[in-house]
Amino acid sequence: MSDPVVERILKNPKYQELQTKRNGFGWFLAILMLVVYYGYIALIAFNKPFLAQPLGAGVTSIGIPIGFGVIVFTIVITGIYVRRANSEFDALTKEILKDATK
Repeated sequence: MSDPVVERILKNPKYQELQTKRNGFGWFLAILMLVVYYGYIALIAFNKPFLAQPLGAGVTSIGIPIGFGVIVFTIVITGIYVRRANSEFDALTKEILKDATK
């Protein structure tokens, strides 16, 4: 009771390529994000004096821009994933669907 189109998609080598590329890239970005986030948390836990150093003569410490950097990094890698998904992954998906519906 399975759909023949689904079976053709699953057997398509381009689908296997898409899965491999998408999963590998997703895991790479996830690990990168975990390293950055937990690195920042570890810095907070184990090196508070470094993060407490003031920047210039103001009251802002080094920890604030580093924390802001973690947030910006998250936005940037999300944009990188979206850009690759909209170009490479979507193109592969269109080819797979075109092949499957022949």
